[in-house]
Amino acid sequence: MKEDIVRHFHDERERLNEVVMARADREMKRFWNLDSAVYRDGELPSATKELLGLVASLVLRCDDCVRYHLSRCHELGVTGEQVVEALDVGLVVGGSITIPHVRHAMEFWAALDSR
Repeated sequence: MKEDIVRHFHDERERLNEVVMARADREMKRFWNLDSAVYRDGELPSATKELLGLVASLVLRCDDCVRYHLSRCHELGVTGEQVVEALDVGLVVGGSITIPHVRHAMEFWAALDSR
């Protein structure tokens, strides 16, 4: 069951990205490329950038974005403790309205960890 939420998220994201890219103009494709480029290793390592993306996504209350950054964090070897600390920051910045998103984030992280 837990793995199903991870697989469903990745499958749906891939499918929708294909739909977008089939119709995207140059500007949209450039934005997609910029979004990918900004998370590459630089002065900050990719894992740190993904944690920053996770916090921003939590504060903006975007569950898809939270799941994406959690997936990337997991791929990059971020620990559960590091994720919880990042979620703590997002919770403090975003306030109690982010609690439902923290719940979903914790469930998704647990599913990633059980794979």
